[in-house]
Amino acid sequence: MMDTQTSAGAIRLGFIGGGKLAGSVIRGLVRAKYCAPSAILMSEPHEATRRTLEEDLGIIGTAENAEVAERAEIILVAVKPGVLLPMLSEIAPHLETKLVLSLAAGVRLQSMEKVAAAHFMRAMTNTPSAICRAATALARGGRTNNSELSIARELFSAIGAVVEVTEEQIDAVTALSGSGPAFVYTVIEALARGGEKMGLAWDVALTLATQTVLATESKLSPEELRKMVVTPGGTTAAGLAAMEKMKTSESLIAAVEAAAKRGSEMAQENS
Repeated sequence: MMDTQTSAGAIRLGFIGGGKLAGSVIRGLVRAKYCAPSAILMSEPHEATRRTLEEDLGIIGTAENAEVAERAEIILVAVKPGVLLPMLSEIAPHLETKLVLSLAAGVRLQSMEKVAAAHFMRAMTNTPSAICRAATALARGGRTNNSELSIARELFSAIGAVVEVTEEQIDAVTALSGSGPAFVYTVIEALARGGEKMGLAWDVALTLATQTVLATESKLSPEELRKMVVTPGGTTAAGLAAMEKMKTSESLIAAVEAAAKRGSEMAQENS
């Protein structure tokens, strides 16, 4: 049975999946007042996650994917790649001719179009969407019309910057803007360590580094923010492993130290 608490009102947006990325997008859309919270319906099997978003934001939650597919005008799918196609197949009768935006990495438009007659697009975005600083790339599918592209642009423009790319470029986008926030949080942490090494208190260095990069308004530590983006075995984890292998953090700390020493030298030269 569908959630008996679900409103009977008009539903503008439907989210299938309420995890970290979907939750960030929902929070950003509510913050930007894209539509009334009561016009957002989200399906999420984990009750605690569902209730948190309902209580925090005033959206409507359900445990039933089919309810979202049936009632929402625009559907955003944010589930793990491995379960995306089977899930779409199950709810396909409710998706016909609807605009469906996939937030999942690694599943091609052609594969989605084979299992349902929806008008699919891919939208690669990131967790800074929660504070309306998302970087989103849209790739249209074979059935996407210009009006639907405009709708998708308007939606994601409400929570950040939007570009259009070909699907062949989506993997690069996933690495850059999808995984990129974790790389930036690592940079913030390294810059702060450099400031600490040069005599600043840790809290002072971290405040200055965060404000300088302007990456987040969250009170969570860079490590906690990074964990929010990283999925074991995923693209972000691979990128972070490469950064560690190349000792990127140590290089940035050294850069802060070198710049500080050069500043001291310049002060002496101009004294």
